[in-house]
Amino acid sequence: MVELLTVAFWKSLTLKYGVYALAFNAFIEAIFFPIPPDVLLITLCSVNPERSFFYALVTTIFSTLGGVVGYYLGYLGGKPLAKKFFGKEKVNRVHRLYESYESLIILLAGFTPLPYKVFTITSGVLFASLWKLIVFSLLGRGIRFFAEASLFYFFGTQISTSITKNLNLISLAFGILLAIAFLIYRRYRKGVLP
Repeated sequence: MVELLTVAFWKSLTLKYGVYALAFNAFIEAIFFPIPPDVLLITLCSVNPERSFFYALVTTIFSTLGGVVGYYLGYLGGKPLAKKFFGKEKVNRVHRLYESYESLIILLAGFTPLPYKVFTITSGVLFASLWKLIVFSLLGRGIRFFAEASLFYFFGTQISTSITKNLNLISLAFGILLAIAFLIYRRYRKGVLP
């Protein structure tokens, strides 16, 4: 069982089954699986850089579909458990706070190295908007995976080591910039900024 969770095992599986292993990993990672699809995406992109955008598209779609399943797990079973453990008032307070920033939260969760599954299930627990989850997951996950794929497409396999070593840092930095831009835009729309 431990072997199934190793990155090396998943890389070898990806090399054997290609895009099918990538789609499966992207789907289950958004629900419960600990290994992010970036590992498999990078593996395939380093083998076939010319197909990098196709791999990014597959990863984005299946990760978002897995996110919808995670949402429904939270929606159908998570809220009663949350109310039982934390109390109805606390859950409602967190729901109101989450509702104010759900678009930003989902966008950042899709892009940053934070566990995406936590946010998909939490969105269901807090009865967040499913369409916002889908739209902002496609945006956040798409930006992340297409950015990775672009590096391979334009720079080839020699960039593989740099991406693997710095992926989380790059994603986090870009996520922070994205959050700042989103907050500025939101304040501008409300008329707070000139």
